[in-house]
Amino acid sequence: MPSSRKKAIARRFTRDWVAGYVVFDGSSPDGFLKEGSLELLALDGKVLSLDLKTIKWLCFIRDFNSGEAENPERLLRKTFAGRPRTEGLYLRATLTDSDQIEGIASNDLSLITANGILLTPPDVRSNTQRVWIPAASLSELEVVAVIGGAAKKKPSRTEDRQVSLF
Repeated sequence: MPSSRKKAIARRFTRDWVAGYVVFDGSSPDGFLKEGSLELLALDGKVLSLDLKTIKWLCFIRDFNSGEAENPERLLRKTFAGRPRTEGLYLRATLTDSDQIEGIASNDLSLITANGILLTPPDVRSNTQRVWIPAASLSELEVVAVIGGAAKKKPSRTEDRQVSLF
């Protein structure tokens, strides 16, 4: 399988963060994990092995230079303002530090078999494109709605005859 490097920011429960590249092999939804830890190639060139129990979430981002030192992932809006239109599972996750985040997850078996959940955040125009939350960071996961594709219209059974009024 070909591998790729994705720009990411790992946020810890201690509120500090580490930016770097995650090597993703593409074989599974959490193909960036190695033996129960997350390997991250930091921007200074060091390979860091982060324990999953200390990671709050991993944000796959567009750019490292967001201009914000406290919130480089620019994950400002964590809940949807209304019902989302994107197809998938609309989830609300409560983390072990009582923080809540909502997002859209794919409606397939990757939600059950993975070591965490991969969400599309509410604000798709922010620096964060996807958020991966380790299973150890979750205290509660709620399915708010199942959003499917557009319903297919059934062919109407109109009769050719018109009812006469007069």
